[in-house]
Amino acid sequence: MGTLALDNENVGSDVYCHLGLKESAKGVMKIPRVLSPLSSLLERCVQKNEMLLEATDIKEVMTIFHGLRAPALSIRQYIDRIFKYSGCSPSCFVVAQIYVDRFIQCTEVRLTSFNVHRLLITSVMLAAKFIDDAFFNNAYYAKVGGVSTSELNRLEMKFLFTIDFRLQVSIETFKRYCSQLEKEAAGLQIERSIQACGIKENWSNKDDSTCAPTVAR
Repeated sequence: MGTLALDNENVGSDVYCHLGLKESAKGVMKIPRVLSPLSSLLERCVQKNEMLLEATDIKEVMTIFHGLRAPALSIRQYIDRIFKYSGCSPSCFVVAQIYVDRFIQCTEVRLTSFNVHRLLITSVMLAAKFIDDAFFNNAYYAKVGGVSTSELNRLEMKFLFTIDFRLQVSIETFKRYCSQLEKEAAGLQIERSIQACGIKENWSNKDDSTCAPTVAR
């Protein structure tokens, strides 16, 4: 079983704390901050790919991860559901993102609303099996993900063979992905601050003092 030591000696310790990757070790069961930037990155990727497929003659590569229709749950809702019921560590979601990227790099598949959910439940399950001390069986993860056990078994095998069973993640790779998610989280915070202040398009209105600075200078 692989492990990712998130100790205080790591250079990315502050990033780990900000993303909520250490909270589970303290017994604090709450939604970790990492889920928000991860959802945002995936949603933007899906939107970009679907716009590209619609605007060009590029044909979508169909795989067993594609559903007949897009699930009703959004990516964020689906990720929250997986975290709530799977009991896996927050770090599993970072590792799952790494696995999904490896899968995409080995294929010509593009993330869309038709395949992202199945890729998520499969990659998170594999991450939990590889880095967590305790995990559930496939039948349980299938219920969490909204698929049958037999289907999840097929998805798992297809995923593993596609990435050539490369489940090991180096600390350097983990840090790099955490840094990317940290940047995404910072962007989301700025966006929420702008929305909270009611700023739309008129950035030149200097008389509007209703918004206090959110960053200390």
